Amino acid sequence: MRTLAGALDGPVAVDCVLLDLQLPDAMGLTGLTRLLRHAPGTAVVVLTGQDDEATGVAAVAAGAQDYLGKGQVDGPLLGKALRYAWERKRAEQAEQQLLQQQLLASENSRLERGLLPTPLLADRHLSLAAKYRPGRNGSLLGGDFYDAIELPDGRVQLVIGDVCGHGPDEAALGVALRIAWRALVLAGLPTAEVLATVERVLVHERIRPLFATLCMVEVAPGRDSLRMSLAGHPPPLVATRDGRGHLLPGEKLGVPLGLIPDARWDPLDVALEPGWSLLLYTDGVFEGRVGDGPARLGHEKMAELLLRLLREAGPDADRGAVLDRLITRVEELNAGALDDDVALAMLTHFPEAGG
Repeated sequence: MRTLAGALDGPVAVDCVLLDLQLPDAMGLTGLTRLLRHAPGTAVVVLTGQDDEATGVAAVAAGAQDYLGKGQVDGPLLGKALRYAWERKRAEQAEQQLLQQQLLASENSRLERGLLPTPLLADRHLSLAAKYRPGRNGSLLGGDFYDAIELPDGRVQLVIGDVCGHGPDEAALGVALRIAWRALVLAGLPTAEVLATVERVLVHERIRPLFATLCMVEVAPGRDSLRMSLAGHPPPLVATRDGRGHLLPGEKLGVPLGLIPDARWDPLDVALEPGWSLLLYTDGVFEGRVGDGPARLGHEKMAELLLRLLREAGPDADRGAVLDRLITRVEELNAGALDDDVALAMLTHFPEAGG
């Protein structure tokens, strides 16, 4: 009689196995346990002793798809049992995959809520439109995050950041950085201290050498100026109500967080016209290809595209709808979904009407 050890000497390259529970080197459910450990994707029908239904039921509970008693098996019955066992195994695997996908979607949803919070804005003359679009592999979140907070003195703080890479580690780190940023801003710390402390959080929380880019903006209580600090992040775009605008200067671009100890990020002050819109974005929105060659869209062309969309939509258009059109147009230029995640946050000032 063939032994189980001999059968498991190499890979099991069959869809279904008929397993005798009375082999010389494997009696009872021991053989089933060894087989399932060696070939978890294989369907199993166990062959029990005659009138030994209890052992068969126990085998099914332990992972077999069916059981047959010796002396009660003929050719047609055996063929039918093996076919049905394989179909049941396939159904079990499909159900398990569905459950895994549901668990992954639930986990992504929790991470996404941490990366993309509800902004804390009270000024009725301000409105924030935010959009997030996962990259080509939507099952993997990146570390893109944003937040917006209005302080008691009327200042509005905005941030957008991007942890390099994709996956749960990067997303979890992005959540930690975003929560740390919000807590530090609510505590009233100056911008330089906020950035330095967020960087310390990054260094202590990362499980491998990761860095993050970040753009932090403070809008003055009078809504007529802003102060911007860049840590390796592309500069925001500012637009007027009639669709004119430009990217803010990037000459004071600092290094990303997590690269150089004791780095500094010098702020830049910018005047604003009434009725402005300010777009903060991550690099996924402009790194898509243009045409069949290697050329990329780039953040300057992306800015031109957004300004054109704003002019076409008009000054009172829904800014969220404009951002949706921007993402759609960028994907069309890329001839498909973008590889990287996209996070967009547009803060708009309405000087004469509620937001």
